[in-house]
Amino acid sequence: MTNSTDTAPGADKFEEVACYDCGSTETTNLLVGQDDLSGKPGDFQFVTCNQCGLAYQSPRLTVENISPYYDDEYIAHRKETNWGILTWFYERAMGKHDREKDKLVSRYASLKPGTEVLDVGCGSGSFLQRLRQQHQVNASGVDFKNLTHLPFFEGVTFHEGLYYEQDLCENFYDLVTMWHFLEHDYDPVRTLETSHRILKPGGYLVIEVPRLDSVTYRLYGKRWPGVQAPQHTVMYTKDTLLRFMERSGLELVDYLPYGAFPAYFYLYAGLAFHLRKGKGLNLRRSIYPYFAGQILMTPILLFERHLNLAMQTVICRKPS
Repeated sequence: MTNSTDTAPGADKFEEVACYDCGSTETTNLLVGQDDLSGKPGDFQFVTCNQCGLAYQSPRLTVENISPYYDDEYIAHRKETNWGILTWFYERAMGKHDREKDKLVSRYASLKPGTEVLDVGCGSGSFLQRLRQQHQVNASGVDFKNLTHLPFFEGVTFHEGLYYEQDLCENFYDLVTMWHFLEHDYDPVRTLETSHRILKPGGYLVIEVPRLDSVTYRLYGKRWPGVQAPQHTVMYTKDTLLRFMERSGLELVDYLPYGAFPAYFYLYAGLAFHLRKGKGLNLRRSIYPYFAGQILMTPILLFERHLNLAMQTVICRKPS
């Protein structure tokens, strides 16, 4: 780690960023985000490109200075498994998330023994382990942080570091997935070029990200969980996400106004962030009202795919 998170990072830790899409530096301030999840100090400016409308963080922490914000308290990297009397609910929720991912990709890609799958931003590796056990695929993962001490990486090939800097074989993978990765990316154009290069002809790329033009963003604004500063570098509307896909050289197969990730988390966390005002969220205490609220909102959540609550997913294919 290169800087402490006890105090806000200094100006020397940041860098100005041109638009990831069109390269323009002409922007309008959009909002100032904070690390609402952990409560680490700092204010992080998001802007909108005056030329193409992309919303992104600028200035942003340099890649060398972002590591402290991905420590063991970061939600995708948490090691804790004992949640008391709610442990069963927690494990069921995590398992359901991976089942929903599996269900979604299985609608498009053929998962069978020998299928080569790469999960970018793989976190704990639980999704890859599910595909290994359910479909006997050859599973690989990439993440900024090495988490291979966790049990889900048994039998999984792991690559540590930036995705587009990995030595990955061309025309090799049948399926590449990015579950809430592209909004963290420091060079999304290069990431999509890398995906095009390593996919086999006919291979699929599945990307899920928060949707900026959604109900939950309109509700919560700068406290929207999709802001998640400073880890999130870009916030995509439907139009800006599809524009990135068009320039990637991949064919758009489908666009879904929802994802495998539960939209309810954005409803609950956005309200909690609004109430806490940057002080962070105690996940152990929050888990009780989280599941209670989920039960109460079940009738509404049954229709979440039609409500544009928080998520969006694109499925692309490399031309044969």
